[in-house]
This record gives sequence, C-alpha cells and structure tokens, in this order.
Amino acid sequence: MLGDYKEFEENILKLTGIDLNSYKEKQMKRRLDFLLDRMGKKNYEEYFKVLKEDKEELEKFKSYITINVSEFFRNYPQWEILQNRIMPYLLNLKKGQALNIWSAACSTGDEPYSVAMMMQENFPTVKFNILATDIDEDILEKARKGEYYIKSVEKIPRTYTDNFFTKTDKDTYKIKDDIKKYITFKRHDLIRDPYFKDIDLIICRNVVIYFTEEVKEHLYEKFAQSMQSGRILFIGNTEQIINSGRYGFEYVENFFYKKV
Repeated sequence: MLGDYKEFEENILKLTGIDLNSYKEKQMKRRLDFLLDRMGKKNYEEYFKVLKEDKEELEKFKSYITINVSEFFRNYPQWEILQNRIMPYLLNLKKGQALNIWSAACSTGDEPYSVAMMMQENFPTVKFNILATDIDEDILEKARKGEYYIKSVEKIPRTYTDNFFTKTDKDTYKIKDDIKKYITFKRHDLIRDPYFKDIDLIICRNVVIYFTEEVKEHLYEKFAQSMQSGRILFIGNTEQIINSGRYGFEYVENFFYKKV
C-alpha cells in the first residue's frame, strides 16, 4: 500500500501541482482513506482513475485535501489582541504609510474580509492593502464573490453585518464592494511559489500544522524574508513556533511573532 501511495503522490503532483509529500503522511492518508471509502474504491490507483476522468470529483478532492476550513474572526480573543495591541504598534511603525497585509491560505475569504472589516470599523482613516492567497483557484473564486450563508455570519458582531454586508435573501449575505476593494485575491502555492516582499502583517493560521517539519521550517524562513524588521506574523491557536529566533522571529504575544 505504501508504494501505491507514493505513486498516487506522483500522479497527483503531475495532475494538479499539489505536492502531497509536503503534508504529514499519516494525516493525509487518513483524509484520503475517507475519500476512498466514500467513493467505494479499494486503493489509490482506482481513486486516481476517477480523479483523472471526473472533473467534479477532482475539484472536490482539491478542496478537501487543501484544508479549506475558514471562519470570520476565528478565535475572537486573538482578533482583539490584533486590534488593540498589534495594529496600533504597526501603525506607529509605518507612520502614515499604507499597511501591507498578506492573508496566506485564505480559503473562502472569511479571514481577509475579517481584517478589512476590523480596519474599516476601528481605523477608518488608515490606508491598507490586503493580499489574499490560496492554492485552490475554485475556492478563490468563491472568495471573490463574497457570498455567505447566514450560519457563516452568525458570530460576527452585529455592527459589522449591518455596515459591511448586504442581505441578498433570507439565507445569504454578501460582502459590500466598499470592503472588497481593499482585497486582491491571487492563487499562490506556499510550497512552490516565490513569496511577496515588504509585508507588514502576515496572517497564516491553522495551516502549517498539516505540513511536515521540513516544510514548516521552509515556510517560516520565507515569511521572515517577506518582512522588514519589526513586522508581525499572526499564526493559529493550534500552532507555536519553537525556537523562533532561528527563523528571524521573536515571541510577542500568544500567536504573534515579530521579525527581528
């Protein structure tokens, strides 16, 4: 079965450009086994034939395997730290210049839209730009539309839904263009593509936990190279950076690290 999996990895890389070898093998196999069972397939070879011939199943596979889980203001206490401590610090550092923010692995857009709403509500005169990236182009297209079912917006502060969403029907809310204008969505592979420069705040949350240790180290090093000293990396509540100094970061608060 191991050889079967390695061949599956190689075939998926050729077909989609997604490198499964960068993910923790045990976790990835567990996710794949669920898909195989759902499709009634006995092995990876049979499942790959389906993916190669059925575009809809391939898109489902890509969405599931690239961990497209998102939520507005996920783990809200961390957003309060971002708003009340980190943002004032960064704005003082920038001294009136536009703030460059990168939401890495942004999935359906909940995260970058959360940032834009927070900025507009609390720092209305500040200039900022948000780059939101993900490996999955279909998910990015959903993010660009900015349409969400009511369940997705239930935990958002009422003032935010009133000010920044339009209710399109009884079950759906849409992000207003006044918020969309701050965000550029772009396909980006964290493992294979060049990183961006002069970023003031990188938000990459609950993503690296799925990668191997080697890939994690590569990502942290690249993130550090994307920032000048004093800039901030915001990670997820399930993550921590052990020996952050080796990557050019120092601990600031829980889930926040500063480039040194």
